[in-house]
This record gives sequence, structure tokens and C-alpha cells, in this order.
Amino acid sequence: MDSELLPLFIEKMKKAGLPEPAIDTFSNYYSQLKTGKTGLIPENEITPLKKGEIDSLSDLSDFKKSGEKALHKTVVIKLNGGLGTTMGLQGPKSLIPVKNGLSFLDITALQILDFNKIHGFRIPLILMNSFRTESESCKTLEKYPDLQTAIPFSFIQHKFPRILASTLGPAEFPKNPALEWNPPGHGDLYTSLLTSGILNKLLEMEYRFAFISNIDNLGASLDTNILGYFAEKNISFLMEVTERTQMDRKGGHLAWQKNGHLLLRESAQCPKENTADFSDITRHNFFNTNNLWIDLHALRKLLTNRNSVLDLPMIRNIKKLDPVDDNSPVVYQLESAMGSAISVFDSASALEVPRYRFAPVKNCEELLLLWSDYFLLTSDYRIIRNHERKSSARLEITLDPKFYSRIDQIKERFPDGAPSLLNCNSLKINGDVKFGKKVKITGNITINNNSSNQKLIPDNQIINHDLQL
Repeated sequence: MDSELLPLFIEKMKKAGLPEPAIDTFSNYYSQLKTGKTGLIPENEITPLKKGEIDSLSDLSDFKKSGEKALHKTVVIKLNGGLGTTMGLQGPKSLIPVKNGLSFLDITALQILDFNKIHGFRIPLILMNSFRTESESCKTLEKYPDLQTAIPFSFIQHKFPRILASTLGPAEFPKNPALEWNPPGHGDLYTSLLTSGILNKLLEMEYRFAFISNIDNLGASLDTNILGYFAEKNISFLMEVTERTQMDRKGGHLAWQKNGHLLLRESAQCPKENTADFSDITRHNFFNTNNLWIDLHALRKLLTNRNSVLDLPMIRNIKKLDPVDDNSPVVYQLESAMGSAISVFDSASALEVPRYRFAPVKNCEELLLLWSDYFLLTSDYRIIRNHERKSSARLEITLDPKFYSRIDQIKERFPDGAPSLLNCNSLKINGDVKFGKKVKITGNITINNNSSNQKLIPDNQIINHDLQL
């Protein structure tokens, strides 16, 4: 560990008001970085997880009653630290309208309210926010006073200082000091739960189980079958996984370690020479949905035994200090993944779930799909695939990034909402195309506009073959 540089980081974190466990966690990762560790996990150190080696949700119908008995000990935590910058927004991503005029956060709140009404008590909803999402998100939840419990609505995740790759010293950018810091990844959840006081508050009030998922995954609703299975089997950590498709080939997958424990490997932890194996969905079958179930007693015990530093596998991300300047210095961002805790908890396991429990929105293609009739919003505020759809294959959409990568762009080009995609198998749009009202698209369709002028698809048009506009 460097005797000169690490104290500079510690001083910087203390000045920013970060608590000791966060500083100790960063110091641990920095020490690993200094000794040459990269966080990479070679293919020859793991064994693929195969079908049949873990249980499936389809076999858990006998656990529903056990789950209902455990509900009074259960909380729901949503990761809500992200901004919609990749989609052209500056505010919380969770406030994007996604279905029937409701945002991710609205639908999440309404899901919990409906669930609580059915079961007769209030399950707390807790957000892990960033400094940038805290104010607006909490203000939105004020619209739902019936969600209020004795548990705070939110806690704020920590931040780590970025590291200059050339010197391993702290990155400095006086013009925009915010760029000197990076989010520590959602693996920070466990430390933030501790330092915020939320973990102790939950345990004092006799809560035992936490269901955790991303705010933009509207398929991640509370499930009593899974809760009952988790509680009855005395599992300390449970990850929901689903079968990988080509769309998931860059996402984190599960595998076995040599010691017999499960491990999560993210793309940033894969050596370049193993990229083909990482992306091979027939080799690595299961994709991490980031829907997790945590035993809060086990979490506190683990944190106590490890002096508040879980030592999750380190992720070293390489970035530019100023993302819009190609000449900007290269920096390291030290991060960790929430799901990687599967390798540090005792009695950790994984559960295969259907694809409907994973319906995230990471880009404008997925947002358009959610806007369309491909998905329905049920009366209990769950997002489901439209049962009238004949094909079971997932619809793949590719939109020209020059014209459809930002929300303002797709709103301008779909002013009356998405076209009907109920019977569409694939859609690719090249060029600038604007859609009228009640357009229907069926089959495998490519729409090309090679001109420099925007072209219009008229109202009520049925598109069942490729178009050259």
C-alpha cells in the first residue's frame, strides 16, 4: 500500500463527509489496485453453471403460504441512483414516463400500495438514491402518503474518488469537481445500508428479509413463492437468474468457483482473451437479473465479522476523466456489483426465473417497446407481455442512433405514442422517420430513409413489408 498516495484519497473522502466503512472499502480496493490486481476473472478459474443445477420458480408453488407468513418481516429496496443521461435526460431515470403516463417510480409505488392493500399491512419501500436523485425522487413519493411507514423512504449511496491511471493519484478537475468522483457500483448497497442506520433500524423493528432490484426493472415485483422458498430454506442470499439471450451476451453471468461457491462475473471482469467464452450464451447459460433476496440478520453478521468491509470482488473500470474530451487523462473507477455478494455469503444460492421478471429499460429501443402494446400494465401495476401476442420470441428493435437515442428525439418522432408492435417480430429503422397515429407493424420489418429530410408514416398505415421511403 502506497505510503504517500493513499492518505491523499482518505483526506479527500473525509473532507467530502464519507463515513469510515466507505473509506475502508475504497482503501481495500486501492490496495488491491496498487499490488497489480485487475479484478479480472479468467475462464480457466471458473466452471459454467448448467441448467438443472439450481432450482426453478416454476417448481415453487408449495411455498406461497410460507411467503405470506413472512411478509410482515419483509421490505422492498429499489436501486434508484441513476440519471437518464444516456437517454438525454439530466434528472432521475426513474421519473421517465414509461406506461400510461406513469413513471418507473410511480408504477413501483402503485405496485407496493396494491400489494399492501391485498395483504392488509404496509411493506416499506426504500430507495437507494444518489445525491443527484434524492430530492426529486423523494418529492415524487410524497404523492403516495399511504406508503409512509416508520422506515425512511431512502438512503444515499456513497461515492469513490477517481484515480489517475498514470500516477495512481487522485484525479483533479477544478472546472467540474463532480468528475473527480464515481459511483462505487451497486455493491455499495450493503455499506450504505449500514452507515445510513437503515440496517439497524430494520433489524430493531424485526424485519428480516429484503427484496432488492433495479428501479427500471418493472418485472421485479414482490413474489410470495420466492419469499417463502427463501425463508423456509434458510438461504442467506438468493439471486434470480434467467436464461441468457443474444441481447444479454454482455451482461453478468453466474459460474462456479473452484471452491464450490457461486460467482458473478461482469463483462469488466472478463479478460479480453476470454471475451468469446463470456459472450457464448450456450456456455454461460444464466444471466443475473439483479433481483436479489437478502437475509438482513446474515448481512449484519457478515459486516460485523469483516469489520464493515465485505471485500466484494473489485471491478476496475477504465474511463476518461472528461467523457467529452478525447485528450482527457485516463482514470480508473473502482466499483463492485451488488450480485457479487453471492460469493461471500454463506448459504447463498440462485433461482431460475422466467423472463417476465426481467423487463428493464436501458435505452430508447426498450422504452419504445414498453410504450407499445407489446407490454400491458395490469390492474395490480405489473408489466406483462401482451397475452394476445402469438410469437413467444422477444421482439428486437434497432433504431438509428442519430435520430432515436434521446427521449426528446423519440417523442418527436412518435408524437402519438408507439405504433402497434403486437405482431411484430423485429423492427429496424434507418434514417429519420416520423410516425403518425395508430400505425401497425407486423412481421420482420426494416424501414429505410436514405434522404436528408424526415419522412412521415401516415396515420393508420399497416406495415407488413420492408419500406424504402
